[in-house]
Amino acid sequence: MRISFHGAAGGVTGSCHLIECAGRRVLIDCGLFQGSRELEEDNADPFGFDAAAIDTLLLTHAHLDHCGRIPLLAKRGFRGEIVTTAATRDLARLVMMDSAKLQEEEADRAARHPGRRHPPSVYGTMDAMAAFDRFGRTAKIGKPIEIAPGITATFGEAGHILGSAWIRLELEEGAKRRSITFSGDLGSPGRPLLPDPVPAPPSDAIVMETTYGDRDHRALDASIEELYAAIRNTIRHGGNAVIPTFALDRAQEILFFLHQGERSGELPRGLPVYLDSPMAITATEIYESHPEGFRDELRAMFAANREPLEPDGLQLVHDTKGSARLNRVSGAVILAGSGMCTGGRIRHHLAHNLSRKDSAILFVGYAAQGTLARIIVDGAKTIRLFGNEVPVRARIHTINGFSAHAGQQELLDWAKGAGAKTTFLVHGEEKATSALAAKLKGTKVIIPRMHQSVEL
Repeated sequence: MRISFHGAAGGVTGSCHLIECAGRRVLIDCGLFQGSRELEEDNADPFGFDAAAIDTLLLTHAHLDHCGRIPLLAKRGFRGEIVTTAATRDLARLVMMDSAKLQEEEADRAARHPGRRHPPSVYGTMDAMAAFDRFGRTAKIGKPIEIAPGITATFGEAGHILGSAWIRLELEEGAKRRSITFSGDLGSPGRPLLPDPVPAPPSDAIVMETTYGDRDHRALDASIEELYAAIRNTIRHGGNAVIPTFALDRAQEILFFLHQGERSGELPRGLPVYLDSPMAITATEIYESHPEGFRDELRAMFAANREPLEPDGLQLVHDTKGSARLNRVSGAVILAGSGMCTGGRIRHHLAHNLSRKDSAILFVGYAAQGTLARIIVDGAKTIRLFGNEVPVRARIHTINGFSAHAGQQELLDWAKGAGAKTTFLVHGEEKATSALAAKLKGTKVIIPRMHQSVEL
């Protein structure tokens, strides 16, 4: 029995881990590398294993850095089965198609501007569609499923985004038996939409994310109040509150808070809210079609037709013409992707609002090193967009309490129940991973290198 690490080892993105047991090869996630241009160029590199030799892929959730290289895996010969939850299956299809479309657009730009540096396109729409055929059985939370003789998987609630799960593998090879649990990405308890993450079950080893391994988050209530105050202040001055938004979960959660803010009187009823992201619009429809993934309270709101994800002034922007018309609006909330400002319509809204003293940019999610979002958060005075230098005059708010990732103490609490003899720390920047490693007691901590292999 062996485990090897082919992504999110020494970094945050590109999650991909390989288990070899009883003659079978099982992959846990296969995500894209995101962040700097140099990191994104790694997506075209070899996986570190033979794609055609993988028997099964278990998918923890549908974020791009966990599912985004699945089409490339299929393109390079993977013909096995993908097992995941029903909601993750639907969301992953959306995410992979969007990624393929963006890569095709990038390839077109590269053809038109051969002198510029572009990250290589690694797959297209047809590759993404071919990957859909690999989705097979649906995993149910808490129900063991046999992957192969000697390998059983149990998916548990991770509370990160709709359909997200940690995965516990029971492995048997001859007289040898081992259990290992992969955290995927873990959420925080007490979130409004999703159930609380369930602690790790007893396991010989765990593989745990460390995105916020060096700190805890602000209280959610304080973050909601800061969101409302920033919007009120911006609207009062006649500017726009621009929110770079991840299409999965963050967009839906912010819509929920805007809806609740109107009902509580914290925000004016009918406040213009533009959701300028076709992907987030479709993701919201998928969310609403999977009530099994919500908290009981939210399911009750949907059952009563109270539409908790639709503030009164919500307007859905589907096409680019509608998006361009937002260049002329003031006194509105604009939600647009991508959350790290690496592409998408948000860059146009930054180009039109960053230089406005009356506007505000509200960052409500993680910003990886090297991304435009991180550059702005770190205090840049000017940024370059579409060949122009844009001065940063808008107010910049970083509201950390909305993170979909568990904070340090929540990670420690999740791991405690496993009683693991060995803990592998992945999916984090060096500072965060090292800080969490120092807090873990009673377990052997390994921070794996890229492509490192370890016997279980």
